[in-house]
Amino acid sequence: MPACIVYSARYHIDIGPHVFPTRKYPLVYQRLLRSGAIAEADVIEPRAAGWDELALVHTAEYLTKLRTGVMSSEDFAQLELPWSEEMVEAFRIMVGGTCQAAFIACGLEGRSEKAEGRSQEAEGRRPVVCHIGGGLHHAFPNHGEGFCPFNDVAVAVRLLQSRGVERTAIIDLDVHHGNGTAFIFESDPRVFTFSMHQQHNYPMWKPRGSFDIGLPDGARDATYLAELERALPRVMETGPHCVFYLAGADPYEDDQLGGLRLTKEGLRQRDRMVIAAARRTGVPLVVVLAGGYARRVEDTIAIHVATIEEAVTP
Repeated sequence: MPACIVYSARYHIDIGPHVFPTRKYPLVYQRLLRSGAIAEADVIEPRAAGWDELALVHTAEYLTKLRTGVMSSEDFAQLELPWSEEMVEAFRIMVGGTCQAAFIACGLEGRSEKAEGRSQEAEGRRPVVCHIGGGLHHAFPNHGEGFCPFNDVAVAVRLLQSRGVERTAIIDLDVHHGNGTAFIFESDPRVFTFSMHQQHNYPMWKPRGSFDIGLPDGARDATYLAELERALPRVMETGPHCVFYLAGADPYEDDQLGGLRLTKEGLRQRDRMVIAAARRTGVPLVVVLAGGYARRVEDTIAIHVATIEEAVTP
């Protein structure tokens, strides 16, 4: 079965000196091409999410602020990104990428024309679709936080619901709690939100999700993987029709913003476990990258590449 990858070169934007390396997106893409893990024919260029689609999650007042750049100092302090038209457009495209990946995974949108001829043997199978981007889980309906102006997974879930995909599950394994996502779906029983994160880390306020595991500082591989093995059956038993996996690279032992101290091999095993759980049940899986802030950007790239390699390997 050929890989299915969603990606845009426009994700790489100039935000000045920053801990968030937007250059990681093209670097991941280029390394995957060089290694042969994916081919150009596997890659779909997403469209930008429409403002009406963003309004399924975000308030009109907040979207107006992003469109115009008329934001308060508090808004900027929470978002932690400089405003520009390029920034807003890049993240609109990134939201569109997660939405398109979800539609493809659920069979609601065809593959690209260049990949169409290669997918005949995969008819009837539920694909794993990878988005080299996404995982903007700190965005709330009325404000952005932590480098996340929009909540891409939340928008994708709302669009799936509008097309009859009722039950979804979100497996959030970024080092930081998915606070925006938990808040958005707090009262929606159709969405099961699972976050396993470093408890004593950003964000300070962690709205309650469907299932949260707050790990201690320095948890390391064995503790982390044991907790994940215990948790995954509970997630899958909810019977989701689509699963979103936020495969953050920031639980890594040399990440600047994380302290769980996982090794690269531990993170790869984590990915393998999540992907295997989805494949066993035949549920469509959408993989998004989420965070990654290693002191050496090459480490973040290697972790993200390994995640996608696991996803595209039969």
